Amino acid sequence: MPTVTARINEQNYKTVISTETNTLIADEPKALGGEDLGFTPYELLASALASCTAITLRMYAERKNWNTGEIDVQVSLSDERNPTIFTRIITFQNPLDEAQHTRLVAVANACPTHKILQGTIQINTEA
Repeated sequence: MPTVTARINEQNYKTVISTETNTLIADEPKALGGEDLGFTPYELLASALASCTAITLRMYAERKNWNTGEIDVQVSLSDERNPTIFTRIITFQNPLDEAQHTRLVAVANACPTHKILQGTIQINTEA
């Protein structure tokens, strides 16, 4: 698995997140002292589930030659901590029959990020 690095300097709270090949910015909204230059950490977490779901659905639909049209995945994250609730809404541009729709919901629930979030998570910290 790739390593992700987050680097923050003294500019509140702009954080440059990078992998070996890509870079993006995370920040906090102005109301929390940031400059709103990028996604908040919670938005990044929700975006991992949304993007993984969309990619997984697209890959499956292409293999089946199903014409879904655009796939839209919206994910919201509750403010609660126990349990934390992700709400995912999936819409397909083109109509699907009931069997296709049922299968694609099952595929969405099997995306790798969904599986990680539902599994046991352990975080090891070294400093």
